[in-house]
Amino acid sequence: MSGRVKRQRVVVGLSGGVDSAVTAWLLKQQGHEVIGIFMKNWEEDDDSDYCSSNIDFVDAAAVADVIGIEIEHVNFAAEYKDRVFAEFLREYSAGRTPNPDILCNAEIKFKAFLDHAMRLGAEKIATGHYARVRFNAATGRHELLKGLDPAKDQSYFLHRLNQKQLANTLFPVGELLKTEVRRIALEIGLPNARKKDSTGICFIGERPFREFLNRFIAKEPGPIKNDRGHTIGEHVGLSFYTLGQRQGLGIGGLKAKGAPRGGGDHAPWFVARKDMANNTLWVVQGHDHPWLLSNELTAQDASWVAGQPPTATALAAKTRYRQTDAPCQLSVQATDAFKLAFSEPQWAVTPGQSAVLYDGEVCLGGGIITG
Repeated sequence: MSGRVKRQRVVVGLSGGVDSAVTAWLLKQQGHEVIGIFMKNWEEDDDSDYCSSNIDFVDAAAVADVIGIEIEHVNFAAEYKDRVFAEFLREYSAGRTPNPDILCNAEIKFKAFLDHAMRLGAEKIATGHYARVRFNAATGRHELLKGLDPAKDQSYFLHRLNQKQLANTLFPVGELLKTEVRRIALEIGLPNARKKDSTGICFIGERPFREFLNRFIAKEPGPIKNDRGHTIGEHVGLSFYTLGQRQGLGIGGLKAKGAPRGGGDHAPWFVARKDMANNTLWVVQGHDHPWLLSNELTAQDASWVAGQPPTATALAAKTRYRQTDAPCQLSVQATDAFKLAFSEPQWAVTPGQSAVLYDGEVCLGGGIITG
């Protein structure tokens, strides 16, 4: 925001982390009426060592106290289980690798939370995401922009937001570098100023992923084969692996019969293909094995920020978070399906993950990779 700011009632999603804490403080400094909401999205084992929900709420409440705002604890666990977790399990059971954080943003943080905030009389909601919103007067539409800190940009996770959601959302820390956010938090004495950033899927936390998934998806062991068709091990169930995976294959150090060019006898193994019909996991040696490289992809269930597919075809895309934008050609198949052809081969393009399109700093939307 710049110039004179109109005072608004803004409901901030306080997660217990430093980014949302500084978000709330910045908005209050700008003169807004700020209300904090702590979203509880998971409650199956929130008293375990792995789920930090209770600790996070204590941190969020301490932040609200220092800033001088009210905080409300709201339980969205039922909505989360229906809209996010059920889809997560469906995708993994089908052998794909979903990104539940993207679905959580679209269905919980910017839908259930937004609806709740509006019932509280909010004019806007705000979160601690590193992204920006800009109104384009020429098109009459809101644009989703990358956060100014390239190392922290989270537009990839927000690409399914629509015009209504963006029109009602503020991302104050998207204008800042993370180092500046930490500096502000320390300067104003926030109790969580040095709290480390949360990582991983929200309902799994720091727990071993396979151990968690095993509670919900049945194991169906089967053969692990190399690119020459030799069986070299046994997998515990295809749902427990993702393309490009290197750790946890149980075949480390194994020599390959006739190792592929550039691989070498002791080159690391990577998951390259999952054959659901024959319950077979295919692995290859060497990071740059041809089976791990793709010049194109198809995607469905597309969501476009502008409400319709982009007209430009020469764009850039990410097929995973923290990937450098890769130049590509977009071919729209339907309003909810597209193909991408890349200038350079992309590594371990994974069904279930999101392909997100960019035109410079503008995030256009994306879709779920199908192949």
